Amino acid sequence: MTSPADDIEVSSPACSMHLVDDTFMGYASREEILAFLNLLLEAERAGARVTLATAEAAGDAEAAALMRDIHRDEARWCAMLSGAIKALDGAPSTRTGAFHDKTMAIADLGERIAFISRGQGWVVRKLREMMPRIRDDRLHAQLAEMAQSHQDNIVRAGGEAEG
Repeated sequence: MTSPADDIEVSSPACSMHLVDDTFMGYASREEILAFLNLLLEAERAGARVTLATAEAAGDAEAAALMRDIHRDEARWCAMLSGAIKALDGAPSTRTGAFHDKTMAIADLGERIAFISRGQGWVVRKLREMMPRIRDDRLHAQLAEMAQSHQDNIVRAGGEAEG
């Protein structure tokens, strides 16, 4: 038995938009978002380890304070990213990004801080690439806050904010 609604043909694509997947509209899939968030988590974990080690090794009190501040910021974003991944029923990565070893190989404090700042810029660029594809308003707002925080860290480290 059919109902009158079964006989209705939808002629306008707009009438069917509620049936399409977010990826059809250009948004990232759940899998893409999870991979992206885990990539950032690994990078932030590397940043947290690097800034802590740099703060401990810095002979300069001002540089040490800056690194401790950035370390707290990196740890904050690690927690946010882990929570966002879990909210999507994903498993947070336990890996640490390659940024750690590359940065720790730089002995000069000034050069290391400059490299850390460039790493912060990489995160900002990645966030800006992905944010237009994030449909979830809460996650989008968190990622926007993360981007701004990284911009602030770049400026505090003596660099120029990402355009």
